[in-house]
Amino acid sequence: MSHAAPRTGATRTGKGPAAPHAADSHDTIRVLGARENNLKDISIEIPKRRLTVFTGVSGSGKSSLVFDTIAAESQRLINETYSAFVQGFMPTLARPEVDVLEGLTTAIIVDQQRMGADPRSTVGTATDANAMLRILFSRLGKPHIGPPSAYAFNVPSVRASGAITVERGGKKAVKATYERTGGMCTRCEGRGNVSDIDLTQLYDDTKSLDEGALTIPGYTPGGWNYRLYSESGLVDPAKPIRKYTKKELHAFLHHEPTRMKIAGINMTYEGLIPRIQKSFLAKDKEGMQPHIRAFVDRAVTFTTCPECEGTRLSEGARASKIKKVSIADACAMQISDLAEWVRGLDEPSVAPLLTALRDTLDSFVEIGLGYLSLDRPAGTLSGGEAQRVKMIRHLGSSLTDVTYVFDEPTIGLHPHDIQRMNDLLLRLRDKGNTVLVVEHKPETIAIADHVVDLGPGAGTGGGTVCFEGTVEELRAGDTVTGRHFDDRSSVKDTVRTPTGTLEIRGASAHNLRDVDVDIPLGVLAVVTGVAGSGKSSLVHGSIPPGEDVVSVDQGAIRGSRRSNPATYTGLLEPIRKAFAKANGVKPALFSANSEGACPTCNGAGVIYTDLAMMAGVATTCEDCEGKRFQASVLEYHLGGKDISEVLAMSVTEAEEFFGDGEARTPAAHKILDRLADVGLGYLSLGQPLTTLSGGERQRLKLATHMGDKGGIYVLDEPTTGLHLADVEQLLGLLDRLVDSGKSVIVVEHHQAVMAHADWIIDLGPGAGHDGGTIVFEGTPAKLVADRSTLTGEHLAAYVGA
Repeated sequence: MSHAAPRTGATRTGKGPAAPHAADSHDTIRVLGARENNLKDISIEIPKRRLTVFTGVSGSGKSSLVFDTIAAESQRLINETYSAFVQGFMPTLARPEVDVLEGLTTAIIVDQQRMGADPRSTVGTATDANAMLRILFSRLGKPHIGPPSAYAFNVPSVRASGAITVERGGKKAVKATYERTGGMCTRCEGRGNVSDIDLTQLYDDTKSLDEGALTIPGYTPGGWNYRLYSESGLVDPAKPIRKYTKKELHAFLHHEPTRMKIAGINMTYEGLIPRIQKSFLAKDKEGMQPHIRAFVDRAVTFTTCPECEGTRLSEGARASKIKKVSIADACAMQISDLAEWVRGLDEPSVAPLLTALRDTLDSFVEIGLGYLSLDRPAGTLSGGEAQRVKMIRHLGSSLTDVTYVFDEPTIGLHPHDIQRMNDLLLRLRDKGNTVLVVEHKPETIAIADHVVDLGPGAGTGGGTVCFEGTVEELRAGDTVTGRHFDDRSSVKDTVRTPTGTLEIRGASAHNLRDVDVDIPLGVLAVVTGVAGSGKSSLVHGSIPPGEDVVSVDQGAIRGSRRSNPATYTGLLEPIRKAFAKANGVKPALFSANSEGACPTCNGAGVIYTDLAMMAGVATTCEDCEGKRFQASVLEYHLGGKDISEVLAMSVTEAEEFFGDGEARTPAAHKILDRLADVGLGYLSLGQPLTTLSGGERQRLKLATHMGDKGGIYVLDEPTTGLHLADVEQLLGLLDRLVDSGKSVIVVEHHQAVMAHADWIIDLGPGAGHDGGTIVFEGTPAKLVADRSTLTGEHLAAYVGA
């Protein structure tokens, strides 16, 4: 009988300490040779179960490392664990450009992408709050009207009857009826508002069809759209429309689709209104041509649905109540009030449900979103609010050892709210998770266990790791972030004198409480206050966008996936002309939307595969290799570069290229100067607009509007996504705008901008119904001296007063 050999490995002899277990040795995420986008073959080790903050100027490669390399590979590897059958339905994700990635864990990405813009998507449906409320009302609501679906505004009621054949031995048909009770309002189909068409915008009723009465784009006399009505035989084309009989008017406007012969051709005739609804109103307004969009804006008015009064719910769902509150009332309440109401319900039969609902609502309050209501459309949330709503799903999660990836979670937060966000990030870490945060705010960088600073510059000037270590080491280090980390502005000694005032009287949009305020003109005025205090409602809701007002926000830019900074700013026009002149060909060849486009991808550079119910996927076009142009077009050069090489340049490179030498183009150089002025020097000219962050979109709009005649500029948090070092540049730009005679009104949380202001208007004191009043107006120096508001305290601490 042979004796077993002694086990090697972690053996214990005597009373010595145990050797570490092999499974505990994987404490870092190792990245070797990352080359995604502008990353220059970087290698780095990130500690697990710690909070790591990635900093660096805009465009230095933070997102390329965190999102496009680490998170993307984690996502791809998870997809590979599914069966081949399931993978067939999923987008094939390309492996990031990196040599080795080790120690990855499941990544949960919490980004700032706006939430679904579907009108039926609300804060309640995007989280689980609505679903829980529906179950609650289906159990406790009086009168009882049905299952949870009866309280859902996106479920229509259905009734059907018919015979079904059951084959058992002999065949027999069984009569069956099917019923489903939904809560959708039948008039507005759960949207809360109805669209009315203004008939005066469709035709001139003093004219006849023969005289060209129709004023709809695409309905020109002689065209098929026009002949459908003028030659249908159902109306008299020579008679003015206002003289039509009731029968003729119905046939003209509301006739149901009917096949008939018109001008010798079989066609489907239908009334003008259903036809307009199908051709114009069923399409996405953002993708329409400008003249059609303008027509839709003129012709269609949205009014609150008269039947459900904007609640989206059927009469039955609104009538069923718990303690005199219907589900519509509950969803319209401010979430912090709803949480109190739910606390007052004590019903043992639904105790677990009430506990879960309380936890979810408390998470909203804790994360600083207690001022929202559950019926707020998800598409109206700002980027920062959307990111915090997504966080709510993860706060109560029991998962540990997960990698959470955040993209500037402090966006849109007042210094007072940043503290709460920091606590949440630390809580996620303390549960044993790896938390990776891309961030610029020093308050959040300060809580990091580990800091990675990328740079030193942006675009091709970035992509290397300048520093990794603790916050103390960063402060002492000689990187751009380290040098600016403890930057503190001082309050201005002298402020500009206003040249006039913009009077706002009785402002009551959203939570504003009949606010009267005079905003000084000819100076830099800053509107501030905690998140949800009513800043945007005051500025955007009360300052009418007129000829004199240029309102620049962070909303998506209208345009398609082909739009890029060059097309949006009008920069492509002088570039095309310069190429055409240098090569003796026509300018249309140098447009990816016109003659020069690659025929395979139609000039998009990528081929989009729409996956219906899942996120679509884009793959680089194989024919043009993503260059977007036909090969023959790329043989034409200007200053030694072809058009695709020019579009791949960053703003800074292009500024140099078009500044002098053979490619000198003053018209292009002027636009590039403005882009560099607003801190977008690192953007490439051909980058699709859909990939820009909210702050980048706003600064791009600002650059485009800088030549406008408007006298008042309204900006919404222009420091979003800006590195500490770039904030100085932005302040210089705001100063130049004011000095050139413009009035600048900025909604902002950044203390450096507040300190730089000539006049501050502070809203508060709290958020939602606790806000909406003006708690201070005056100079920054007075705000610091008074310390009478939350903003005053934080600003005083910032300037070291």
